[in-house]
Amino acid sequence: MNRQRLTRREFLTATAALAGLALCPTACRTTGSTRRTATDLVPLGRTGLKISRLGVGTGTNAGEVQRSLGREGFNRLIRHAYDQGVTYIDTADAYRTHEYVREAIRGLPRERLFLLTKMMGVPQDPMKELDRFRRELGVDYLDCVLVHCATSPRWDTERRRVLDALTEAKQRGIVRAVGVSCHGLPALCRATQVEGLDVHLVRLNPQGRHVDGPSERWDESGDATHVPRVVQEIQAMRARGRGVIGMKIIGNGEFRSPADRERSIRYAMQSGLVDAVTIGFASAAEVDEAIERMNRALAEV
Repeated sequence: MNRQRLTRREFLTATAALAGLALCPTACRTTGSTRRTATDLVPLGRTGLKISRLGVGTGTNAGEVQRSLGREGFNRLIRHAYDQGVTYIDTADAYRTHEYVREAIRGLPRERLFLLTKMMGVPQDPMKELDRFRRELGVDYLDCVLVHCATSPRWDTERRRVLDALTEAKQRGIVRAVGVSCHGLPALCRATQVEGLDVHLVRLNPQGRHVDGPSERWDESGDATHVPRVVQEIQAMRARGRGVIGMKIIGNGEFRSPADRERSIRYAMQSGLVDAVTIGFASAAEVDEAIERMNRALAEV
């Protein structure tokens, strides 16, 4: 592992510069003093797609937190986020929230939404599963589908049937972008090398909580003691033009301290490592807090 020591300023400068090279020219385009916000539509790597910088996650504790809101409560949450400009919704078959999402988005303009879902395991007929996903979500196409929860360094071989189906679905226009969510450094490192992927969902927070690899963290002064291996890998993904979305920004919901949430969101917004983030919300107040913290962090850059 690279143990190079560098200051926080050097680290942020390097990662931001690398991210800028990885993205298409519109990624860093600003008009005059236009202020960046949590609800901006931003390019997702080189996919040609745009996504709101903040997304609503529906999988906290495998979706239990969101399902416990009930249909009406979940609808209010999604509609509140949408009214604020959050149009990216992150779901998965394993969360059992597809039908919740379908009801919540009913009547909203489909073209304004970015719907990301995920496929667990290796189903016998992945194309049939994609058809089911579309029925459950009530849509004709899916903006992004990920191989869900890859853990093995051989995940691409083990789940080749799914990858092939996603590629076919993309060619047919059923899916607009494909990728993988990884849980574990070996799978993450392998994902960077797998051809044909557009998007990575990566676990990221500066406290090292529920991230891939050792629980490496920055000291309380904010200076980087070294670049964690997971960060190096995300930099490599960015250099290849992949879209990168951050998850576990709130430490799997464990960051109860406002200071921890502030620190993590500021890092995600200022490190240059991600295009967007998904956060599992349980209330409108949590959505508002995340938007406020993201806006403040973006204004500092």
